[in-house]
Amino acid sequence: MVQKLIIFSALMAVASAVVLPAPAYHGPFTYAAPAVAKYAAYPAVAKVAAPVVAKVAVPEPYDPNPQYSFSYDIHDGSTGDVKSQHETRNGDVVEGAYSLIEPDGTRRIVQYTADPVHGFNAVVQREPLAVKVAAPVAKVVAPAPVLAKPVFPAYPAVAKVPAFPAYAYHH
Repeated sequence: MVQKLIIFSALMAVASAVVLPAPAYHGPFTYAAPAVAKYAAYPAVAKVAAPVVAKVAVPEPYDPNPQYSFSYDIHDGSTGDVKSQHETRNGDVVEGAYSLIEPDGTRRIVQYTADPVHGFNAVVQREPLAVKVAAPVAKVVAPAPVLAKPVFPAYPAVAKVPAFPAYAYHH
């Protein structure tokens, strides 16, 4: 009995398998599959399939000499964010520069070029600022509490531990 159930299940699986013919191509953007498919092996069984519509990727036009130029400049006084960049492309040659204020207050300036012959090259410079840019900090003054006696007992003095020797890294 189990064998008959397995054979019957296998036959039902084969009978319900969907095989669609290759879709016909209709123009550069879409193609559609037939809405109804009939099977030669089982003419009484007809399956209804929803039409399949797909977009064909159209390549972007090729520009043999691409050109662009852009720049931006940010000076945000509330956060201290100061940076700028400009870049120009003419064919396969790109030239540009950017600068920013680092956390230590120096300005980093990077000038770069890129082309198929020399690759990407950058020159980095650092220069001090006349005025260090920092986010404003609110100062709060509160009176020190007055205590009659210390909260924690005094601990005996701890012996001083010698510091590790300083090592310099040279490369």
